[in-house]
Amino acid sequence: MRRAVQSFLPAALTALILPIMMALTAPTTVSAQQGPLRIEITDGVIEPMPFAVPDFVPQSEAAAEYGTSLARVIASDLSGTGLFREIPASAHISTVSDFGAPVQFADWKTINAQALITGSVALSGDRLTVQFRIYDVFSGVEVGSGLQFVGTTEGWRRMAHKVADTVYSRITGEAPYFDSRVVFVSESGPKNDRRKRLAVMDYDGANIQYLTDSNALVLAPRFSPTGDRVLYTSYESGVPRIYVMDVGQVQRRVLETQEGSMSFAPRFSPNGRTVVFSQAQGGNTDIFSMDLATGARTRLTNAPSIETAPSYSPDGSQIVFESDRSGGQQLYIMPAGGGEARRISSGAGRYGTPVWSPRGDLIAFTKQNNGRFHIGVMRTDGTGERLLTASFLDEGPTWSPNGRVIMFTRESQGTEGRAQLYSVDISGRNLKPVPTPDGASDPAWSPLQQ
Repeated sequence: MRRAVQSFLPAALTALILPIMMALTAPTTVSAQQGPLRIEITDGVIEPMPFAVPDFVPQSEAAAEYGTSLARVIASDLSGTGLFREIPASAHISTVSDFGAPVQFADWKTINAQALITGSVALSGDRLTVQFRIYDVFSGVEVGSGLQFVGTTEGWRRMAHKVADTVYSRITGEAPYFDSRVVFVSESGPKNDRRKRLAVMDYDGANIQYLTDSNALVLAPRFSPTGDRVLYTSYESGVPRIYVMDVGQVQRRVLETQEGSMSFAPRFSPNGRTVVFSQAQGGNTDIFSMDLATGARTRLTNAPSIETAPSYSPDGSQIVFESDRSGGQQLYIMPAGGGEARRISSGAGRYGTPVWSPRGDLIAFTKQNNGRFHIGVMRTDGTGERLLTASFLDEGPTWSPNGRVIMFTRESQGTEGRAQLYSVDISGRNLKPVPTPDGASDPAWSPLQQ
């Protein structure tokens, strides 16, 4: 429990849930394109697919800036996965000045583009209409038709992410994740006097908004399954206490746990009606659950060891947690209602901060061994352990909504060291920093936005 939480929610956070009211006129279910335009994601080396995304064609002069901006965000989303490689505009032979004109496939084949995304954008008041098409260049066919989003100018980035999600899903067969947000702890000031406050941003670091001031230590923010609430721990009362924040109503309340105890490491159940957390009292730390509607508490563990960092399985039937009951910090799984726990970690070193994948097949964790910290994954029975990163200090993994990418905190050493967010594919490829204006830690990925 090295990080902490502050608690006061400042001015109105009306933009947290964008007033975009997206409307997708394409089919709501997306399957991977059958044929040559397909990326098979394996643990081997993948040659990124070359693609082109010219500026979207504006239907008026006022819409021109959105045509360029949309294309740039789409290109950044796709390139950022490591599965796609953009062919820059300077290499384009054809220009797309008419969204309805036939595509000159020969020109795109010449520059080796395998996928082509074209689009148009219309502006009416503060309403944007974005139409787009995805082409398999070498077969000369359109991958889907009638693709369109409608939203506000304020939400143009969300429309770009949703376009990129559609392209990504149709080509890879994976579920989308670009149209999501991350809540985290923003850090400023020197290492020996860090100021911390809660913040939320788009998954790519854009649109940062601050949820608390920096008057109290905050840590471990967690999104609800619907993305409308955030759990976090705050030290504003002098001891760690859990708060739940309704981000839409800009309100928060403390979760009343046992008087005289310290509560921390909260996480929502998959249905959002229960919170599981750790509570320390009298030198002992155990895991409890609480019904948010009634406040009723249930003790899930009762041992003279430290039990913390609980995380539900996607179906809500089990909880993975860390415990030193065997003499060292290891990972265990127990029924969601408590009961006998089985140890799943077995390698050398210490294991902590386990998080169940939204797919249900893997558990991500932090591992410390031989003076190095790692982010790793293992199957739910403890087999197939793979370490994805290694550094002076990597910790606190969180899953993307589709279970394909993990975000975590990496801290550099020394008096000038700072915490920063990084992401990595579950294959161990595509390790990269996530841009934030200040230091950042304790990320928690939201579900896909609705």
